[in-house]
Amino acid sequence: MHRGSCLCGAVTFEVRGDLPGPDACHCGMCRKHSGHYFASTDVPQSAVTIRGEDNVTWYQSSDKARRGFCSTCGSSLFWDPLFRDWIGLAMGAFDTRTDTRLAVHIFVADKGDYYDIGDGVKQFPQLPQ
Repeated sequence: MHRGSCLCGAVTFEVRGDLPGPDACHCGMCRKHSGHYFASTDVPQSAVTIRGEDNVTWYQSSDKARRGFCSTCGSSLFWDPLFRDWIGLAMGAFDTRTDTRLAVHIFVADKGDYYDIGDGVKQFPQLPQ
């Protein structure tokens, strides 16, 4: 069981099962949502239990996805693609070991100019085909 929470603890979540290797998204929307790039792992919605859901505010950032954050402390927690059966969970929100490693960088063509990516993880200018 993997557990996570927002900064103030008003929202918590649990994930049953292993976590897939996360992606680091460098697109402009993820950078604005998180303050840097957004690293998240995509898990089946059926594997996630969210507590304190009344403290989650959802912002529909496009016609394809919405982003969830704690309405009390503002922690960025979720990336939810509409019409899919999975949800992205922010890696920084986990309270317990994740036992996974970053798998890929996406939208690196849009990354900020103030940092370099030098970790040797595969990079894609946009989404991988």
